Amino acid sequence: MNTPAPQEPAFAALPGDIGVSFEFFPPRSEKMETQLWNAIKELAPLNPRFVSVTYGAGGSTRERTHATVSRLVTETPLTPAAHLTCVGASKGEIDEIADAYWDAGVRHIVALRGDPPPDSGGQFTPHPEGYASAADLVDGLRKRHEFEISVAAYPEVHPEADSAQADLDNLKRKIDAGASQAITQFFYSTDAYFRFLDKVLAAGIDVPILPGIMPVTTFAAIRRMSANTAIPGWMESLFDGLDERPGPRALVAATVAADFCRRLYDGGVRDFHFYTLNRADQAFAVCQLLGLRATGDSQ
Repeated sequence: MNTPAPQEPAFAALPGDIGVSFEFFPPRSEKMETQLWNAIKELAPLNPRFVSVTYGAGGSTRERTHATVSRLVTETPLTPAAHLTCVGASKGEIDEIADAYWDAGVRHIVALRGDPPPDSGGQFTPHPEGYASAADLVDGLRKRHEFEISVAAYPEVHPEADSAQADLDNLKRKIDAGASQAITQFFYSTDAYFRFLDKVLAAGIDVPILPGIMPVTTFAAIRRMSANTAIPGWMESLFDGLDERPGPRALVAATVAADFCRRLYDGGVRDFHFYTLNRADQAFAVCQLLGLRATGDSQ
């Protein structure tokens, strides 16, 4: 009787030939600030290509975003990417913000249309003297300074888009305006991502499209944030009963996210953007399983 050759685990012997980036949000309290900087300190030794800092609806976190980005520049070796949106500001005000980032040493902007403020009824209305779209913002930033500019992409279509084609056309406008890469909204279907890449290439878009990875914090939170993101039934089943069990939930979430990234890796993906929600453990665990190792120190 022949004994079958033992199979290596799915994550065995990966060469760690990946690039990563991480997204954080500016803290709203002293406790949250401690959590943020602990996460940054833990993830920094993975040598991310950049770390982005979000900008709240209607520009509500403008000062906190700027303070966080400035601290990243002055106190860490990391490359920050500051989110900037069109909402609630004139072109002059946005240009001033862009100038301040440039003067602070920031060379990477994530340019977004932005979510409308809570009192808008969910409808985006351009500022009468502002940029009307993310593509216009990209064009304005490119004329202002030689920023590297990232924009958003939606494998499962932006919830406000008239159609998948209209959404793709909008992405093309942003790239044609001068964006150098796109970062996707989080998704849980590798097929959706790879089908989207096919459509992107067919549209003549040849910039990197980084997959946005969102490990589950609580399933209720994921469901709340997934306006246009399909959540597989098997995933809901896996997390059934775990929202009040943080330890097991974190283990399951890291396992699911790592398997998901491994399948993307098998499809040729080598760059991953993690939405950390200011927590390091799951992103770090996934990177470890994908073969990436921490080097040096964050300070």
